[in-house]
Amino acid sequence: MKSIKLIKLISTLIIFFATLTLSAQIDNQDPVIKDISTTINHYIEGTSNGQPDRLRKAFHPDFNLYSVNKDNGLKIWEGEDYVSGIKVGKKNNREGRILDIDYENDAATAKVEIKIPGWKIFTDYFLLLKYEGSWKIVHKSYTSRPDEG
Repeated sequence: MKSIKLIKLISTLIIFFATLTLSAQIDNQDPVIKDISTTINHYIEGTSNGQPDRLRKAFHPDFNLYSVNKDNGLKIWEGEDYVSGIKVGKKNNREGRILDIDYENDAATAKVEIKIPGWKIFTDYFLLLKYEGSWKIVHKSYTSRPDEG
């Protein structure tokens, strides 16, 4: 009896993970996901490779960044100040990857991990909107933890 329950559980898990894999493959072919990924990659590559123009391509001009400071207060950073801190051609030791994208019509969210080896791992949460024919990051909230790896 226990072995039958175990077989049913294993079968259910196999079907569940196969469905997830299939869903991920379909999403990778979704042209909207590809467009949103392009915008997010402008952010990742722009910050990693010292390309402020790529950041300007990714961000809406009025965007801001939000986080919680060490005193548990809200820190608001103007987007243009953030972009102007990226020095042209100055490469950074950052490894970025997109963890998740979700969208409906002209609104999307994305979760990105930025690892700076030996220092911190940042988790960025983006709100994007599609207007005038392209996706733009209109809001970024982030947090970090030490890189213990």
